[in-house]
Amino acid sequence: MGRYLGLLSRQLRTSALLAAQYRWDFVVDGVVSLFFMATAIVPLFVVYGDASRPGIPGWSFGEALVVTGWFILLQGVLDGAVNPGLQAVIDHIRKGTLDFVLLKPADAQFLVSTARFQLWRVTSVVVALVVFVIAFSRVGRAPAVLDVAASLVLLVSATLLLYSLWILIVSAAFFVVKVDNLTYLFSSIFDAARWPSSVFPNVLRFVFTFVVPLALMTTFPAEAMLGRLESSALVGSLLGTLVFAAIARWTWLKAIGHYTSAGG
Repeated sequence: MGRYLGLLSRQLRTSALLAAQYRWDFVVDGVVSLFFMATAIVPLFVVYGDASRPGIPGWSFGEALVVTGWFILLQGVLDGAVNPGLQAVIDHIRKGTLDFVLLKPADAQFLVSTARFQLWRVTSVVVALVVFVIAFSRVGRAPAVLDVAASLVLLVSATLLLYSLWILIVSAAFFVVKVDNLTYLFSSIFDAARWPSSVFPNVLRFVFTFVVPLALMTTFPAEAMLGRLESSALVGSLLGTLVFAAIARWTWLKAIGHYTSAGG
């Protein structure tokens, strides 16, 4: 474990040095990121800005804003920590250069997953915290300590879910030459996570809970922070995450067995 923590530390240091080397790019990317995160909040003002509209059933404006805060936070995790390294795997597979990773004396999945980070996406964390403060000021109370602890546990669970889903998509690159459409499709589907799951019809709600578990990534953490998530749902979320992670690991190992290098 200590060895892999050391490797992670080196990968983060390398990403930080690259960000420092191109400082203006870091600043520009951060500003652009702030703009796109602001657009995530606009739809809520459209829905709740008109008193004639019913809003989202079971969710006040402040409560729905908590979901948006989790969406912004998870979007930052996806774009800053998950996408950069795993996107590079697809290029390695196309070029047949994944050998350089597989021959290293460390777990290949760990190496490709931590190969690159976009540290400017840390702005998402700051924006999400600001959104949480605004949301709970609208709710009229602060979250309880135990509720925050439960939501942090679900943050780890949501991050692992995002990572596992992305591993499943990347694993498809070992069998299909072009998987860009799958990555774009997943990114588009993830946009639905900005809304509470109750906004969707029953069929989509089932899909976004058990098939592509977007609800477990944003709605459940928001409900935990608001203090209304049942303990059974919390336990079920954690168990479901472990199942997804196990499936992703098994799929990755099987996919590696089908890899053919450029020299092979």
